[in-house]
Amino acid sequence: MSEVTLQERLVRTCREHSGNEALADSSGARLTFGEAFAKALFLTGRLGAIFVDQPKVGILVPPSVGGALVNWATLLMGKIPVNLNYTLSQEGIVSCLEQCGITDVVVSGKLMERLKLDLPVRIHTLEDLATAPRLKEKLRAGFLAKCTSSKGLLKRLGGSQVGQDDLATIIFSSGSTGQPKGVMLSHRNIITNVEQVGEVYSFLPKDCMLGVLPFFHSFGFMATIAGPAIAGFGCAYHFNPIESKVIGPLAEENEVSIMIATPTFLQFYLRGLTPEQLGKLRLVVVGAEKLPPKMAQAFEKKFGCLPLEAYGATECSPGIAVNEPHANQPGSIGRLLNQLEAKIVNPDTGEEQPSGEPGLLKVKGPNVMMGYLGMPDKTAEVLRDGWYNTGDIVRIDEQGYLWIEGRLSRFSKIGGEMVPHGNVEETLNDLADQNEQIFAVTGLPDEKKGERLAVVHTASEEVLEEVLSKLTDATIPNLWKPKRGQFLKVDKLPYLGTGKIDLKRLQEIAQG
Repeated sequence: MSEVTLQERLVRTCREHSGNEALADSSGARLTFGEAFAKALFLTGRLGAIFVDQPKVGILVPPSVGGALVNWATLLMGKIPVNLNYTLSQEGIVSCLEQCGITDVVVSGKLMERLKLDLPVRIHTLEDLATAPRLKEKLRAGFLAKCTSSKGLLKRLGGSQVGQDDLATIIFSSGSTGQPKGVMLSHRNIITNVEQVGEVYSFLPKDCMLGVLPFFHSFGFMATIAGPAIAGFGCAYHFNPIESKVIGPLAEENEVSIMIATPTFLQFYLRGLTPEQLGKLRLVVVGAEKLPPKMAQAFEKKFGCLPLEAYGATECSPGIAVNEPHANQPGSIGRLLNQLEAKIVNPDTGEEQPSGEPGLLKVKGPNVMMGYLGMPDKTAEVLRDGWYNTGDIVRIDEQGYLWIEGRLSRFSKIGGEMVPHGNVEETLNDLADQNEQIFAVTGLPDEKKGERLAVVHTASEEVLEEVLSKLTDATIPNLWKPKRGQFLKVDKLPYLGTGKIDLKRLQEIAQG
């Protein structure tokens, strides 16, 4: 049988690697692939009684062994896991539920207690679903795990009715610039992306990935739910990506060798983890925001592993481009993954730019989404003839490395000239010479020039004075240089649960 769906790949992986470490978390849970498979099969029995006629399963569970098993069980049943973004407002979560037509949600009881949500659906706590398996349930799970063919098992559970181009999951966008949209990803999309990234980084069965990205994040789903199922490496989960006092011992105990993170998360690991706790680390890949060179160097000096910058979009499952350990170009976002095409076009005319010139990046390949759930007009705006409009202004150099010049939505038009927030932000943070991002730039309306820059920051008075004095001689155009009155001090920059700057909140803070 040719494994073309996530559940088919999962069955094969769990059987071929049954004795290998698969899933662990900070609660002390630790399972081999064989054990995890049996537990996922047990959950199919209890979930099947709830989601009889529902194609989509709502899941509100943070990164954990239990959360991964619910996702695996859902896939084995041929249903569509929808991991809900618990950092959204209640109104936002309800909108996601309504868009999907979800009437029942599997939740973490502890998370629900903390969030104090009142959702208009039936709630089923994972703690109750997973408790006290009966003998009949144990026998069923054992029989399915060991005494059925892959085809027969999936036929019994419902997973055989699904094809590679069918919907595998829906990932709702973070809402950093507006209301979240449901990105529909197929089995082909996700499997292809795991394999594309695996071709570059050569995942090994003995690898263990640190699983701190939330499952509602496209990289979290692809790397820490689908990744183990497809590539057969282990994963160690913790629900709070910045809780170093827990992550350090977890990483050491499980011999974490791969870390997928954001620069924001790396700041906390630099401060709170010891070299011994990351003694097995061989690969660190970061995305979502610019990686400051000073931070990368400090991380390598402390842990002996240089973070590699990568680039993706939820709509691309999410990987688009990566740097490689032996072909890293600091400051770039790497080179395109295999099977992807790119073209750089003029954002105004749509015509392709001359080689080396910056322009709007469009990509095409088997990992590009099916579309936005229930939003054909929104889909048509960004997806035409298979080409996805990333919204990013990028240039490609002679060696094929991509360099981000800015995001189309992160420009201010000042006196008729387009000023990129990202470039200003990068310049200010470079001048501050810190290991972390302390300046974030947004735009505000201005009666005279149309817009003006606003800089929200956490710098001390001393650091700010130093940056302002250096800014005079900085190589960026004078129009891009914010004046003293455009800086606003805050205790901390606003971040989404995914580790990205919350652009909506940033603008609200700047507006006062």
